[in-house]
Amino acid sequence: MPFADTEAMQQHLCEISSMVRRGGHAVLLLDRAGWHTTGSLCWPKNITPILLLSRSPELNPVEQVWQYLRANFLSNRVFETYDDIIDAACEAWNSLIAMPDTVTSIGTRAWAVIGQS
Repeated sequence: MPFADTEAMQQHLCEISSMVRRGGHAVLLLDRAGWHTTGSLCWPKNITPILLLSRSPELNPVEQVWQYLRANFLSNRVFETYDDIIDAACEAWNSLIAMPDTVTSIGTRAWAVIGQS
Protein backbone atom coordinates (compact mmCIF):
# COMPACT_ATOMS: atom_id res chain seq x y z
CA MET A 1 0.00 0.00 0.00
CA PRO A 2 1.37 3.42 -0.85
CA PHE A 3 0.02 5.08 2.31
CA ALA A 4 0.15 4.39 6.03
CA ASP A 5 -3.19 5.63 7.24
CA THR A 6 -6.34 4.47 8.99
CA GLU A 7 -7.80 2.86 5.87
CA ALA A 8 -4.59 0.90 5.21
CA MET A 9 -4.41 -0.15 8.86
CA GLN A 10 -8.00 -1.37 8.80
CA GLN A 11 -7.29 -3.48 5.73
CA HIS A 12 -4.15 -4.79 7.42
CA LEU A 13 -6.12 -5.79 10.53
CA CYS A 14 -8.74 -7.54 8.43
CA GLU A 15 -6.04 -9.49 6.59
CA ILE A 16 -4.32 -10.51 9.82
CA SER A 17 -7.66 -11.52 11.31
CA SER A 18 -8.47 -13.69 8.31
CA MET A 19 -5.17 -15.57 8.76
CA VAL A 20 -5.72 -16.43 12.44
CA ARG A 21 -6.85 -20.03 12.71
CA ARG A 22 -10.40 -20.63 13.84
CA GLY A 23 -10.57 -20.39 17.63
CA GLY A 24 -7.13 -18.74 17.74
CA HIS A 25 -6.15 -15.26 18.81
CA ALA A 26 -3.44 -12.85 17.62
CA VAL A 27 -1.55 -10.29 19.66
CA LEU A 28 -0.30 -7.35 17.63
CA LEU A 29 2.63 -5.31 18.93
CA LEU A 30 2.34 -1.69 17.78
CA ASP A 31 4.07 1.60 18.16
CA ARG A 32 1.88 4.63 18.74
CA ALA A 33 1.55 5.84 15.17
CA GLY A 34 -1.68 7.73 14.64
CA TRP A 35 -3.14 5.05 12.40
CA HIS A 36 -2.50 2.43 15.13
CA THR A 37 -4.25 4.37 17.88
CA THR A 38 -7.16 6.07 16.14
CA GLY A 39 -10.60 5.38 17.51
CA SER A 40 -11.76 4.95 13.92
CA LEU A 41 -10.35 1.42 13.71
CA CYS A 42 -12.66 -1.53 14.13
CA TRP A 43 -10.55 -4.14 15.89
CA PRO A 44 -11.44 -7.74 15.00
CA LYS A 45 -12.38 -9.81 18.04
CA ASN A 46 -9.51 -12.23 17.39
CA ILE A 47 -6.78 -9.55 17.65
CA THR A 48 -5.52 -7.80 20.77
CA PRO A 49 -3.30 -4.75 20.30
CA ILE A 50 -0.38 -4.09 22.65
CA LEU A 51 0.95 -0.55 22.38
CA LEU A 52 4.64 0.05 23.02
CA LEU A 53 5.84 2.97 25.08
CA SER A 54 6.16 6.21 23.15
CA ARG A 55 9.58 7.05 21.76
CA SER A 56 11.05 3.61 22.43
CA PRO A 57 12.17 2.18 19.07
CA GLU A 58 14.53 -0.21 20.88
CA LEU A 59 11.44 -2.13 22.04
CA ASN A 60 10.08 -2.51 18.53
CA PRO A 61 11.95 -5.21 16.57
CA VAL A 62 10.58 -3.98 13.25
CA GLU A 63 12.44 -0.69 13.76
CA GLN A 64 15.66 -2.71 13.85
CA VAL A 65 14.59 -4.55 10.68
CA TRP A 66 14.01 -1.25 8.87
CA GLN A 67 17.38 0.03 10.05
CA TYR A 68 19.08 -3.12 8.73
CA LEU A 69 17.26 -2.92 5.38
CA ARG A 70 18.18 0.73 4.93
CA ALA A 71 21.82 0.19 5.91
CA ASN A 72 22.36 -2.94 3.82
CA PHE A 73 20.05 -2.68 0.82
CA LEU A 74 18.33 0.66 0.40
CA SER A 75 20.71 3.48 1.34
CA ASN A 76 22.48 5.86 -1.07
CA ARG A 77 20.19 5.10 -3.96
CA VAL A 78 18.07 7.23 -6.22
CA PHE A 79 14.85 5.81 -7.61
CA GLU A 80 13.32 6.97 -10.85
CA THR A 81 9.77 5.83 -10.19
CA TYR A 82 7.47 4.65 -7.42
CA ASP A 83 7.59 1.14 -8.92
CA ASP A 84 11.40 1.20 -8.64
CA ILE A 85 11.04 1.93 -4.92
CA ILE A 86 8.58 -0.93 -4.48
CA ASP A 87 10.82 -3.30 -6.45
CA ALA A 88 13.88 -2.37 -4.36
CA ALA A 89 11.97 -2.76 -1.10
CA CYS A 90 10.63 -6.18 -2.16
CA GLU A 91 14.09 -7.30 -3.25
CA ALA A 92 15.57 -6.12 0.06
CA TRP A 93 12.84 -7.88 2.04
CA ASN A 94 13.23 -11.13 0.10
CA SER A 95 17.00 -11.01 0.60
CA LEU A 96 16.54 -10.53 4.33
CA ILE A 97 13.99 -13.31 4.85
CA ALA A 98 16.38 -15.68 3.08
CA MET A 99 18.73 -15.10 6.07
CA PRO A 100 16.78 -16.38 9.11
CA ASP A 101 19.80 -16.20 11.43
CA THR A 102 20.19 -12.52 10.57
CA VAL A 103 16.51 -11.87 11.23
CA THR A 104 16.84 -13.58 14.62
CA SER A 105 19.92 -11.56 15.53
CA ILE A 106 18.29 -8.27 14.53
CA GLY A 107 15.34 -8.86 16.84
CA THR A 108 17.19 -10.40 19.77
CA ARG A 109 18.05 -8.37 22.84
CA ALA A 110 20.20 -9.89 25.58
CA TRP A 111 18.03 -8.28 28.26
CA ALA A 112 14.93 -9.90 26.76
CA VAL A 113 16.15 -13.49 27.01
CA ILE A 114 17.13 -13.67 30.66
CA GLY A 115 17.07 -17.25 31.92
CA GLN A 116 16.89 -18.74 28.43
CA SER A 117 19.70 -20.62 26.74
